[in-house]
Parts: sequence; C-alpha cells; structure tokens
Amino acid sequence: MRIILLCKKRASQSSVSHTIFDPSEKLRPESVYNGKLESQFRDYTEDSDDPIKERVRKTYLNMHTHQTVDFVKSRMEKWLKFDKCKMTVKEALIKLNELVDESDPDSDLPNIVHAFQTAEKIRADHPNDDWFHLTGLIHDLGKIMAFYGEPQWAVVGDTFPVGCAWGDSIVYRETSFENNPDGANPKYNTKYGMYKPKCGLSNLLMSWGHDEYLYHVLKHNKSTLPKEGLAMIRYHSFYPWHAGHDYMHFCTDHDMEMLNWILKFNKYDLYTKSADIPDIEKLWPYYESLIEKYIPGILEW
Repeated sequence: MRIILLCKKRASQSSVSHTIFDPSEKLRPESVYNGKLESQFRDYTEDSDDPIKERVRKTYLNMHTHQTVDFVKSRMEKWLKFDKCKMTVKEALIKLNELVDESDPDSDLPNIVHAFQTAEKIRADHPNDDWFHLTGLIHDLGKIMAFYGEPQWAVVGDTFPVGCAWGDSIVYRETSFENNPDGANPKYNTKYGMYKPKCGLSNLLMSWGHDEYLYHVLKHNKSTLPKEGLAMIRYHSFYPWHAGHDYMHFCTDHDMEMLNWILKFNKYDLYTKSADIPDIEKLWPYYESLIEKYIPGILEW
C-alpha cells in the first residue's frame, strides 16, 4: 500500500508522466521480515469483513475527522501541564502491557511486547549505542494517555500537521477527512496554511498523539537522551513525511539530518512486529540500567 500511495502522489504532481526508475529494482527480491514480505506491512486496504482492518479504518476516520487546529491546542493545554500522574519509565512500560493499538494493522499483541521487540533488534544491530536501545524501548510510552481518558484516535496512528493542506500520502486520505472542519477554512487548507516555507518541523502543530506527548514529557523531565533519540520519538509516526515525502517544503537542514536517523529507527519500529515474544523478565536488568542513566526517577506525566 505504501508503494501505491507514493506512485499516486508522484503521478498527481504533473500532467505529463515521466516516470524514471531503476530497472534493477524489478529484479531485486522483496525483503522478508519475520516471515512477511515488506509490502505486507502497513496494509490499509479496506475489508468490512476483517475485524482488524475495520477497527483500523474506524480509528483513522475518527482521527481525520476530529484532529483540527483547535482540538490539538486543547490537548496541549490539557496534557502539557504534566499533572496527570507520576510514575517511573518502568511503571509506564508495564502499564502498556494492557494496551493493544487500535490503529495497527500488523500486530494484536500488547504494546510492551512491541517495545522489547524493537529495542532488542536495535541492540543486536547497534550494540554500542545504548541510547538507541532505550529509544526503541520507550518510543511508544506516550500511549499511556489512553489510560487517562484520551480516545485512541488521539493517541495512536500516523501523525500529520494540522493548519495546512493534508498530504496526499496520508492513509485513507481520499475519504476520511470529509467532515473535518479545517478543510473548509481558507487559513488552514492551502499548501503552507498558517506556516511559512522552511519554518522547521518543530514549528508545525502536529495532530495530537503519543509521539508529541512523549517528546514533551522527556523534555519536561530533563531526559539526557541525545537529539537523535528525541527526534525519533517525536516523528516516528509522521509517515506522510518520512515515508510519503510530503511536507518537505517545511523542512530545515536540521530536519533533513534527523530524517536519516528516523528512517534508521523506522525499520526496527515496523519490521520487528511478530508473534515471537522476548523474555521480558530476563531483559529488565539491562534496560533498567539504561533508564537510570538517561531518564531516572519518577517522572511527571
């Protein structure tokens, strides 16, 4: 589906088709991850008889209907007071054992399993980058909002900027925004909307979700994760940018530098999802040492 969306976007950019591609791609076998072809991940085709596909579609329909400039501002006002709860990173991870992401077409396992799958694969490939291991472990911790009254459509799923035209590569783009009032607002429905060219991703108002929330939680609690880890956390769900190549007109040189790291992280976030469950109890001591190093103590959420 990802490939189809990209092709549609490119075709729409010109009235004349001048498709250029590397012929060797046709001969290259498709990558396989955990027994699945690469193209079988992020399958957003609709099938009303498939309960998971229907759950995913409804989650995105609600998201794309209700994520407006005013809604996002209201969520920031609510959540960035950091007065909802106090808990350690480990306690938050354990809480994720009760959460199944309603926007995810690739996994029906509790989110803590995905956290350890991601972290362990990163650890295997990058043994000397302990901050990267920890980033993989905690990247979805912002989903704890779902336990404090936030509907999943305002917690999970792909993110996108509000206050400007919606990118062509957003999943369900053609049908799911029909009832979003920002689409009829001339201040918000143009290419740049309420922003300026090359203003930087950090100056965009993103649809509210776990990425933006966790980024602010870490900054508020003075985490010492490097800027690369913070960028991975803040933008790992921003698929219309890092996979769909939309919104590049807002990017600075710094954003493009961080894009390389986000793409490096993305393959671990996406392609480690499988039925193989890590021995979480055995792994805790190592990851607790990283938590103590980079995000110690009780955090304000």
